[in-house]
Amino acid sequence: MKIPTQLKPISKVAAYLLFFMAAYLLGMGAASLTSSKTTVATSSEANSNWGLSFQEDGKAPVGNASCEELKQYHAAYMDDTEEKVIYLTFDCGYENGNLPAILDALKKHQAVGTFFVVGNFLETSPDLTKRMVKEGHIVGNHTYHHPDMSQISSQESFPKELKDVEELFQEITGETMSHYYRPPQGKYSTENLKMASQMGYNTFFWSLAYVDWLQDQQPSSQEAFDKLLSRIHPGAVVLLHSTSSTNAQILDELLTKWEDMGYHFAPLSDLAEKI
Repeated sequence: MKIPTQLKPISKVAAYLLFFMAAYLLGMGAASLTSSKTTVATSSEANSNWGLSFQEDGKAPVGNASCEELKQYHAAYMDDTEEKVIYLTFDCGYENGNLPAILDALKKHQAVGTFFVVGNFLETSPDLTKRMVKEGHIVGNHTYHHPDMSQISSQESFPKELKDVEELFQEITGETMSHYYRPPQGKYSTENLKMASQMGYNTFFWSLAYVDWLQDQQPSSQEAFDKLLSRIHPGAVVLLHSTSSTNAQILDELLTKWEDMGYHFAPLSDLAEKI
């Protein structure tokens, strides 16, 4: 800030005072901006979308949170192990004819899958739900209405989304639902994780997935293999959508290829025991 040279002495004093006051206020403004950024960062950590960063083919990706950080909420996105084990999970929003082939492939390979279901799936597909249970698969909770759960923080609304699924599942199968929870779209908050844990739930994200949910843009078999074979890793929690026609077509061959690579399949309950 330049001070005019023609000012009288008293005016110069006032000008200097104005200069230092302006500098002080600018400093306060900068501090305010820094504080604002810190607040946004903290908010971002509290509410987030699950994401992965793949560093190297065949190696476990880096998640939004580490295995140890998630473990305090009885949550996981992979098994931190060198064992060539794969946990197969499927998100079931609705049924469009592809699930029977997926179940057939799992049965052929004697692999236990975990199916995270929503209310709509249970309402429209009770027979397939019963088949899952009969064939030894795990049925997990994907909430009743598939909302953005990171925006639901009340002690009434959050449990209701899970309990309504539990009740309908028990009504259909006569059995108690496994307390395994997957946040819709991977959207979560630390408060959600705490509430799920308090309800006795384990929360499961994933360490391998691909864009298989767009009905009008299904990937080719080769595109699917390129992603799912190169990125498989020890302890992987694989997320596939049961609505994918590509998954229905390739699952038998995919499981065979993974077995040829030395992998075996384990139920998600094995991982739950570790967290």
